[in-house]
Amino acid sequence: MQYIPGLAGVPATESKISFIDGQKGLLTYRGYDIQELAEYSSFEETTLLLLFGDLPTADELSRFDSLLRNNRRIKYNIRQIMQNLPSTTHPMHMLQVVVASLASFYPSTEYMKGASENQDYINSVTVKIIAHMGTLVANWEHVRNGYDPIEPRKDLNYAENFLYMLNGEEPDKDWARLLDAILILHAEHTINASTFTTMVTGSTLANPCSVIASAIASLSGPLHGGANQKVIEMLDEIGEPENARAYIEKRLAKKQVIWGMGHREYKTKDPRASILQKLSTEILAKKDGAGELSKAFETAKEVEKICAELLGHKGVYPNVDFYSGILYKEMGFDPGLFTPIFAVARSAGWMAHWREQLQNNKIFRPTQVYTGSGKSCYIPVEKRGQGDHEFL
Repeated sequence: MQYIPGLAGVPATESKISFIDGQKGLLTYRGYDIQELAEYSSFEETTLLLLFGDLPTADELSRFDSLLRNNRRIKYNIRQIMQNLPSTTHPMHMLQVVVASLASFYPSTEYMKGASENQDYINSVTVKIIAHMGTLVANWEHVRNGYDPIEPRKDLNYAENFLYMLNGEEPDKDWARLLDAILILHAEHTINASTFTTMVTGSTLANPCSVIASAIASLSGPLHGGANQKVIEMLDEIGEPENARAYIEKRLAKKQVIWGMGHREYKTKDPRASILQKLSTEILAKKDGAGELSKAFETAKEVEKICAELLGHKGVYPNVDFYSGILYKEMGFDPGLFTPIFAVARSAGWMAHWREQLQNNKIFRPTQVYTGSGKSCYIPVEKRGQGDHEFL
């Protein structure tokens, strides 16, 4: 048997949900180019596409949108769980705890014995989880700062309502449209770490709330969803665009990560990064009037230019995290919100893969290549020599 670290390139499933061509920089959802979806679709419509495989009719979209709007509110018990967490709890840790607790409110019968026998429950819990995700993230931003949460509104779409619940003000239309595009771009990305976690946990027929909680835990790591927050920290360290070259060269000399650069799947620029850069330029220029972009955005463009020069030959280019964090900062979001917003969007893809897994389920049980000791003989403790484990 051959051991392949990280299962790189090893097929783990068959899926109809999304496709990546890393050489061409192509990403499609159910066959639809991500650029078209970001430009013309909405998060609600894209979610339906991911879940069911087709673009919905106007009536189907209206019904689904109504279901999401009517399921944004959360039980007071869930709010109490949040209020009992330390205010220093990272939003991703809160989200993992609270989403896991939803299993108490939306228990699955017979633990998903068969997809065909549980379709009504599957559809219902799919809506509830996706609808709740934005509410939970927005609520925590108020709760951890000592304030009562803002109730959701039914007259706003998903992105608009999220902005309203964070700020308590009428959402800016430009920011709402940009956030909607960001949610679409982050909604799905084949079998990444958190989606694979979704499939592994789902294959045990665990409650879907537990399934999504496990995916959130996977997404929280800096090598996955946490990278966009690291990009902002990096840009803050660099400060001015003219400092970028020395900073990048120093990190490369030390073999340190350049946050937001490179992706295992893409050998060219991440198409999502290109779309975000284009949208950013258009909207930020419009916001500033005179066309001057934020310092972070200017610094980011210089970092991208230098990395293309120094790393382009290795196929290392910006990924989606490189620009998403900058846009979140421009919208006034706290850095702690960056990865939770990623989770809000990715809940659509997670639920799609969970549902697909149930259609032809087989529990995951990979094997291993054993590299340990051969046969050993047990020695009584009083006859053993000095130990060398410092933690004991």
